[in-house]
Amino acid sequence: MAGQTGKITLALGALLLSTQVFAHAHHAHGKPLTEKEQQAAEGVFDDKDVQDRALTDWDGVWQSVYPLLQSGALDPVFKKKAAKEGGKNAEEIKAYYRRGYATDVATIGIENGVMEFHTGDSVNACKYDYAGYKILTYASGKKGVRYLFECKDAASKAPKYVQFSDHTIAPRKSAHYHIFMGNTSQQALLEEMDNWPTYYPYQLSDEQVVDEMLHH
Repeated sequence: MAGQTGKITLALGALLLSTQVFAHAHHAHGKPLTEKEQQAAEGVFDDKDVQDRALTDWDGVWQSVYPLLQSGALDPVFKKKAAKEGGKNAEEIKAYYRRGYATDVATIGIENGVMEFHTGDSVNACKYDYAGYKILTYASGKKGVRYLFECKDAASKAPKYVQFSDHTIAPRKSAHYHIFMGNTSQQALLEEMDNWPTYYPYQLSDEQVVDEMLHH
């Protein structure tokens, strides 16, 4: 596995270099959302419209936004949410997102069906198989879809179970995502509602990530 991990790291390094070229020219939105896609992003959709998605929808190199929360860079985002939503002040909203964003996985690389997790100096990788999707209905009445993937390599130290949630219900390149990771079962992850580490494209600067959160 060590040799394979090394190859994956090299491949993702090349991918990272290629994406840096577009750092200031492109924000990873792709084509504009249709009205139906926008409604789905807001948690309103018909179950019959949900479609399977391939791991390639999340291909790329991704950075955790947790360090931005810790540094205070996201404080303008929380202040805007407090002003818009009411009921909670910025510090209360920040505490909620602190639980949600918390993770020690700083960077995730996805390429050729393989996911690579970077935690400190440690790198763990595995090839993931698609395991379907689950539609969840939240207490608010809004809905969401999680896309499930599974690592079947017993020797890998990467998470055995992974779920993506990115406000999208059909094939489309992801602009950012929440991820659920664990080794117990898919069902255990489906019950996780408080911790949803969140990732944006690695090539975006801190300022660009904040801009994305403020305006999209």
